[in-house]
Amino acid sequence: MRENEAGGHRARGRGQATEAAPADVAPAIRSFMQARQGEMVDLLCRLALAESPTDRPDVHAEVQDLLTRQLVAAGCLVDRLDGGEQGAHLVARGRNGTDDRPTQLLIGHYDTVWPMHTLRTMPVRLENGRLSGPGVYDMKGGLVLIIYALRALEELGLEPSVTPLVFMNSDEEIGSPTSTSHIERLARSADRALILEPAQGPSGKIKTARKGVGHFKVRIHGVAAHAGVEPERGASAVLELAHLVQRLHALNDPERGISVNVGVISGGNRSNVVAADSVAHVDIRAYHEAEAMEIRDAVLAMEPVTPGVRIAMEDWDFRQALERTPRNRALWEVTRRTGRLVGLELEETAVGGGSDGNTTSLHTATIDGLGPVGAGSHAAHEYVEADSLPERAALLALLMLAPPLGAG
Repeated sequence: MRENEAGGHRARGRGQATEAAPADVAPAIRSFMQARQGEMVDLLCRLALAESPTDRPDVHAEVQDLLTRQLVAAGCLVDRLDGGEQGAHLVARGRNGTDDRPTQLLIGHYDTVWPMHTLRTMPVRLENGRLSGPGVYDMKGGLVLIIYALRALEELGLEPSVTPLVFMNSDEEIGSPTSTSHIERLARSADRALILEPAQGPSGKIKTARKGVGHFKVRIHGVAAHAGVEPERGASAVLELAHLVQRLHALNDPERGISVNVGVISGGNRSNVVAADSVAHVDIRAYHEAEAMEIRDAVLAMEPVTPGVRIAMEDWDFRQALERTPRNRALWEVTRRTGRLVGLELEETAVGGGSDGNTTSLHTATIDGLGPVGAGSHAAHEYVEADSLPERAALLALLMLAPPLGAG
């Protein structure tokens, strides 16, 4: 479904749009953003007040409608893509988006980890220059930057040579199960992907590498028996699980950046029954797929310690890492130079968490962590530094004006 408040026609700019070098228009864009910091804070407040837990797609309409209105006002056509049980994803194309120009993919998610009604204990508030509230940092602040970067180009009459294509999904916090196929399709034909996940640390570092993220289950099949009458006839899956958890944690290798975490365990059904079944849910992180496969092979090779039980791996899934490939390094250099145009001496970093940038990096040049500065992702003290909104929005707008990476 395509949406536009102007009756089905793309909103027009404030005059004839022109192409311009980022350096030539940096002062105008900086001034535009600085004059709208209050508006950005207000929009971020409204987005945070529109609670949108990943597991409640039935309440996503409010945030979807708000984002759609803002994107339309910024000169975009907006479509809603069916996300099945995860609701809907938004895709918006910028001005002159129907021509044959290359595209640049701007990605953010509007779902959050916070349960419905979190606002009762975690209200949205602005204090001492910090805006706090559920989802402001991860990552509705990044959505605000996308909207205002588009607005700046629209209202200043600036036309990127690489057409902006915006994708906002509803399921990133659970690994983007219904949106990954859309992201892959869009990334395959894009010149670059700009990921608006929050910046890292107080200096706002750009994320140029992310670990790959894997999940799997280890299920142990034992033999049930009465724990009082004939325990010797049983084979305890819970006892084997106790051994297995320690063996799995022994696979951690901090020096190589490999982490293995058993996060959830379960087993048995009654205290007077030797447990016939147990399961461990495991998270792994690694910078390279080969390292993840080492972990997988090590688990598959594990023999049980407890006689009579059997170990099986289930549901193996691994999202490949965002690596510092040559094309990603080229985009980082463009980003670093662009940052200087708005007074930012950007630094890069590698992080353990995954994002949709892991997916786009397989298909096109990708840069991550372009969102606002703050802290508290998935934590009760989550906040955004309000002063970072205009400077990071200016960075994004200027980066959108950069020529195609293939251009000299």
